[in-house]
Amino acid sequence: MSYSATIRLAHGVPVAVETRVKDEFRLTVEALEKKATAKTKALLLNFPCNPTGAVLGHADIRAIGEWAKGRGILILADEVYSELVYDEEQVAMPPSFARFEEFRDNVILLNGFSKSWAMTGFRLGYACGPEEVIDAMMKIHQYGIMSAPTLSQVAGVEAMDEGDADVAAMREEYRRRRNFLVASLNECGLKTLLPKGAFYVFADIRGTGLSAQEFAVRLLEHNVAVVPGTAFGACGEGFIRCSYATSMEKLRIAAERIAEFVKGLRRGN
Repeated sequence: MSYSATIRLAHGVPVAVETRVKDEFRLTVEALEKKATAKTKALLLNFPCNPTGAVLGHADIRAIGEWAKGRGILILADEVYSELVYDEEQVAMPPSFARFEEFRDNVILLNGFSKSWAMTGFRLGYACGPEEVIDAMMKIHQYGIMSAPTLSQVAGVEAMDEGDADVAAMREEYRRRRNFLVASLNECGLKTLLPKGAFYVFADIRGTGLSAQEFAVRLLEHNVAVVPGTAFGACGEGFIRCSYATSMEKLRIAAERIAEFVKGLRRGN
């Protein structure tokens, strides 16, 4: 949600590129072609994706990388959910723009510890990219932030050196919660794709006759909080984002309340 505001703060003009349910919310070169102009400077993308849980495969990344490089467009790849993928092949080798040597002079990799290592409060992130770009970023960053706290940096080193088993255990627990929540939403009539990454599901609520905002507000009356898809752009209309980064017990309660709410809508309540 912060992308557009951040771009405007840098005196840029944000242009949203829609992803579609028919593509499992994956970004395509065809969609990029429709929005790119001679003024396009950079492509900022987030995969695994918040809010849809979509991921890009190696072939998707190669196609987008070749397209951007051919146009002289810099890629800012926000891969903060990179460890939270559920396809076994991708678990062994998570897709990343950094894996392609031919794109490295055209990519800034953005990552952090808040999602994959559940270290939200440490406020620790990093950027990797061409030396001249990182040097320019540092000239701005050092006067706004200075640096991450030493405590956070030491914790980050420990997470990367010793945290693989914990990430694997967390991934399997998220997989269990994901499967439960998707099945529950589909069962009550909210069509929901099985997300392949992150810890969100993007449920289709168009059949209820409510807008995303109306659905989310009325569901609050049942003590369940979701985010309307429109918070992420106009193309999110008709969808809600549900997070499964909480306990299974709370997910069961939420699923029951959502089902009861949807039943009430069908009865005209």
